Amino acid sequence: MSQSATLGPGSGYDANLGHRMERSAVLSVAMWIFILVASTLFGLFLAALVMRMTAPDWAQVGMPWQLWLSSSILLAGSASFQASGFAARTAQLTRARVLLSLAGFCALAFLLAQLWAWQVLRSMQVTANGNPAGSFFYLLTAMHGLHVIGGLICWFLVMRFAMRSQDSAGMSWRIALCARYWHFLLLLWIVLFAALNWLTPELVRYICGIR
Repeated sequence: MSQSATLGPGSGYDANLGHRMERSAVLSVAMWIFILVASTLFGLFLAALVMRMTAPDWAQVGMPWQLWLSSSILLAGSASFQASGFAARTAQLTRARVLLSLAGFCALAFLLAQLWAWQVLRSMQVTANGNPAGSFFYLLTAMHGLHVIGGLICWFLVMRFAMRSQDSAGMSWRIALCARYWHFLLLLWIVLFAALNWLTPELVRYICGIR
């Protein structure tokens, strides 16, 4: 008797399940590697910000209130991804799709709020090639925005799968990867926002012992 006959009619399903689990594991590791690389990149940017802040030509920039709005939107998007993943795991596919759509809407709204904040600062004559504090603000927010755009591309692919498939398990692990990335973007933004808003030359000099 052949091995395939011994395995029985469920062998094809088991093979597909194994392939899906292997693909999920590979993409999960790749996501962690990307998060590590992105964290290192932004860590270097923040280190450069701290070192540049001690120069005499540094003039602190007041953060517009629109950044608080964008922060709230990013938090809502992260929560929507998490809730969508839970709905998919419990086979509530319609609810998962609705929450996933809401998460994408929040991502777009975040980018629009960031552009609004840029416009407000530019109307206050804060440009990227003027005050070094303004230069770092545009650099850091632009880099974070690019990562959000990358996340939106992934969201679109997952959304397309979710709209076409009834596979709750496949939907679940795809949404989970998006949720992990969005939690990272939220945490990263909190760190960036705190550094831009509350880190001052006086505080840096005090911490570093610079007179």
